[in-house]
Amino acid sequence: MKNYFGRDEETADFLRLFQKKSASLIVCHGRRRVGKSTFISQCAAKANHFFRFEGLPPRAGITRADQLAVFAERLARQTSAPKLTLESWPQAFGLLASLLPKGNTTIVLLLDEISWMANGDPDFAGHLKAVWDNEFSKFPRLIMVLCGSVSSWIDENILNSTGFVGRCSRTFRLQPLTLPYCNQFWGKTRERIGSAEKLKILAVTGGIPRYLEEINPSLTAEKNIEALCFTQGALLFNEFEQIFHDIFNKRAETYRSIVETLVEGRRTLTDISRMLKRKRGGDMTAALHDLSEAGFIHQDTAFNPETGKDDGAIGFRLSDNYLRFHLKYVAPVRGQIEKGLYQWTPLETLQAWDTIMGLQFENLIHQNLHVVMRKIGLGNIPVLNAGPYAQTKTQRRKPCQVDLLIRTKQSLYVFETKFRRNVRKTVIEEVKEKIARMKLPSTLSIRTGLIYDGKLEEGVREADYFDFLVPFGDLLEP
Repeated sequence: MKNYFGRDEETADFLRLFQKKSASLIVCHGRRRVGKSTFISQCAAKANHFFRFEGLPPRAGITRADQLAVFAERLARQTSAPKLTLESWPQAFGLLASLLPKGNTTIVLLLDEISWMANGDPDFAGHLKAVWDNEFSKFPRLIMVLCGSVSSWIDENILNSTGFVGRCSRTFRLQPLTLPYCNQFWGKTRERIGSAEKLKILAVTGGIPRYLEEINPSLTAEKNIEALCFTQGALLFNEFEQIFHDIFNKRAETYRSIVETLVEGRRTLTDISRMLKRKRGGDMTAALHDLSEAGFIHQDTAFNPETGKDDGAIGFRLSDNYLRFHLKYVAPVRGQIEKGLYQWTPLETLQAWDTIMGLQFENLIHQNLHVVMRKIGLGNIPVLNAGPYAQTKTQRRKPCQVDLLIRTKQSLYVFETKFRRNVRKTVIEEVKEKIARMKLPSTLSIRTGLIYDGKLEEGVREADYFDFLVPFGDLLEP
């Protein structure tokens, strides 16, 4: 398949299921556009038979009858059955089971966007569990995949449901592609395109394959972003409203207000509640959980540098680069774009561009921790913990924030990330001050690193302070 990259480990895990002599029920979930259906289709190419059914997207007035009608249509298209009027999900699933190929043949059955399929029938999950037990589980080489973007529905009705306990053979939660695979979307031109241009694109798309497919390598990053985000009818111009409506439906506006509080940086639950004038618990906690499960935000957890053990949450971060870029720069001028009044300006002239790019850069680094660790020689070394670090102010200590802290058994790696046209020598003093504020024991080895994009000011390399100098371009390489 053209422009299909990565997922090697997940594919190997999936293909091992073909070696079983019993049916497998698996779950695949993750952010919309992250490539779940494509991943399953790629794996299913190794099977003798592949059947796919997908629910209708949520809209006002949609009913169980509507979902059953489209199921019947796709059933007729993929099997020998005529198009029938189906009255219930037990009838629909029973008919499907009767039409699946018999014998020792490998079958992949994908129920895609399963929460949409369940729309209008509160007993859908129960019907599915019953037909799995009585029909589908009896096929010796069947892999049935329950796939969806609404992870909260999958958690509640499948993964955390007592009805499905012990039935799921494997769960796949697909993440954005890592940087080396993102680099593949520039095709044969990738060796000629600079890391700065690629970083601009990734600051908008993240590692979402569907967005990266839209890159035109012959155009500059600026032209690509203008065409994708600031042009009426373009994919990323309408994408925010589309995915939020499809995933959260009636809660879309409420959830949007939450992610808007995170555009400028990390916030605690107290911060978010205060900004929205809402109570901390109940609905707010549930909303943050849903946004996390959907892949849009992340709750960062600090750890104790001395022990490597978790030391409490430090706040929520908008981890999705597309969402931040859209809310910061596209949504405010949407009306002008729709009226044809918007005048394109260079990205560097946008309000707080350097600050926002710094946040996007940090997101990419945290999503690619394994890539970073391989680059600095930690690929096969046990790591006790890794992530951002935040030290709060007390009477005895000063506040301190570290972009990336990595703790191994004997060493602490302190990394600064910098997105600057010119990375100044002052970065050395910044890192020294942070290490001093952490007041680490002398028995712990401290190693320092700088992950950067831009030109190093004279003296940064010559000072020989950083143990690791990692240009962003290096993280794009295999």
